[in-house]
Amino acid sequence: MRLVVLGGGESGVGTAILGKKKGYDVFVSDFGKIKENYKEVLTINKIPWEDEKHTEALILNADVVMKSPGIPDKAPIVKQLMEKQIPVISEIEFAMPFTDAKIIGITGSNGKTTTTLLTYHLLKQGGLNVGLAGNIGKSFAWQVADNNHEYYVLELSSFQLDGIVSFKPHIAVITNISPDHLDRYNYDYNLYIASKFRITENQTAADYLIVDNEDSAIQNWLQNNKTQATVYPFSLQEEIEKGCYLKEDTIYTNINNEEFTMPIKELALDGKHNVKNAMAATAVAQLLKIRKQTIRESLSNFQGAEHRLEKVLKIQNVQYINDSKATNVNATFFALDSMNTPTVWIVGGVDKGNDYDELMALVREKVKGIICLGVDNQKLFNTFNGVVDVMIETTSMTEAVKIAQRMAEKGDTVLLSPACASFDLFENYEDRGKQFKQAVHNL
Repeated sequence: MRLVVLGGGESGVGTAILGKKKGYDVFVSDFGKIKENYKEVLTINKIPWEDEKHTEALILNADVVMKSPGIPDKAPIVKQLMEKQIPVISEIEFAMPFTDAKIIGITGSNGKTTTTLLTYHLLKQGGLNVGLAGNIGKSFAWQVADNNHEYYVLELSSFQLDGIVSFKPHIAVITNISPDHLDRYNYDYNLYIASKFRITENQTAADYLIVDNEDSAIQNWLQNNKTQATVYPFSLQEEIEKGCYLKEDTIYTNINNEEFTMPIKELALDGKHNVKNAMAATAVAQLLKIRKQTIRESLSNFQGAEHRLEKVLKIQNVQYINDSKATNVNATFFALDSMNTPTVWIVGGVDKGNDYDELMALVREKVKGIICLGVDNQKLFNTFNGVVDVMIETTSMTEAVKIAQRMAEKGDTVLLSPACASFDLFENYEDRGKQFKQAVHNL
């Protein structure tokens, strides 16, 4: 069996290692450059590879192809594979048959990283032998090759779910759905929604689906489509008989006839969206029989995700917050919504078809100044010019942070929450967040 891996990043190299271990004839091809550390791993494992090209003769003879999530279906080599009817699958689809572990799959437009990390923290504190993979950390396939975890918590993007055939999580979570990555879905929101719901398409009556009860896209889908799984909703607005809800600042859950309560003031994370993330993680923990006391302790001592509403420093009574992971409008909406002080907002980057009008009410209420950090800021100016007192453009993080320091007064917050991708000025959102933190530390 010949396995061709397209993309020599974390998921590609992990798949290559697992494939080699399982007796496949493996070849890795990357149209860009493969990082030196990954080249070394491939060479040590005697796995042939190429970069900065795709040699058709070495790819179109595959029995199966694993495509990294960053490569779109419209890439020429992928189109050729499809025409030849060679199966093109994602890493999670390739790796799943090689493990007996129970899978907890978490997807959503926002909140999935925090929910994934929080769920992993709850299960690990509860004593389970659990791995963390997907969009976070070491690749799922790599861990299946090297470890023997009994459970995996996977953060799953729509791109990973697009490449599945039989992949099935025992517990699936959809945190929310809002327009994102529409450039990959022909600008059709329904295609993106359908992609998220692939997480439940192979689930059976023995499996579970945990969803946001207030999300209109999720509720619409559930009204018009069937899932075999038992559905547990979570809600901030109404009492739910079977699921999770908020009442008088206390979380109440009833999962598998087990009840649990926790006041939200004891949660480690602030913000309404984090109450929902905590509910989703709690539901998973209860389904896996983690002790209530452990769940309570874990929810109160959890350290949040880096680059997601991460408190960096307080300087002259101004709080600097790194929310570089907010790469879409919806994520920035959550960030602005959780601000309780006048805010200097650093925003901008590569626009994914954003509609900034959704932020208008929050900007009027909370934002005193906007610093645009991007190559093209015209759309931001068109939307917010005249709405806030000051709007300034810059193309350097150091300068953006210095301007923010001048704008901010005692008691204010400086928030980096770009609502955009980072590729115009930075390597990725992590690089952008690290540069922000460095610039703050240099003040």
